Amino acid sequence: MKPILLIVLCVLGFSSSFAKDAAPLADDPVIEQRLISISEEMRCLVCQNESLAGSRSDLANDLRREIRALIKEGKSDDQIRSFMVERYGDFVLYRPPVKPITWPLWIGPFIILLIGIAGLLTYLRHRNNAVSNIVLSDDDNKRIDALLGNKNGKGAQ
Repeated sequence: MKPILLIVLCVLGFSSSFAKDAAPLADDPVIEQRLISISEEMRCLVCQNESLAGSRSDLANDLRREIRALIKEGKSDDQIRSFMVERYGDFVLYRPPVKPITWPLWIGPFIILLIGIAGLLTYLRHRNNAVSNIVLSDDDNKRIDALLGNKNGKGAQ
């Protein structure tokens, strides 16, 4: 049993010595840093709730490759952003600019909230009006007190 254990440990020890470090995605770390800063401001078009930098979808990999190529061509960050917006629309940006076409993105949640509050208030008003106020007679009050064990309607003391 000991020789088998010794052989397994030797094999594991030698195999880990041949392991390689992860290769950087780009030869130039400055390009890679610019790619990350640009792609963190953009939305993955497949995931939609994840940044382009964090997404692992095939489309996100292609878009990062395209951004990397634009950086190598010498394009500025603003030129790269405008290229992506021209190609994919304002939706690709996590913070789209405020302009008439993006007003629904900026104002829509507040309008939905106001509609929800108005609907809730309307529902509560109708519900309160539907419940009638019943005035109990003295006999009814005495029976309730008797059922609850109260004496003379004053409650247990």
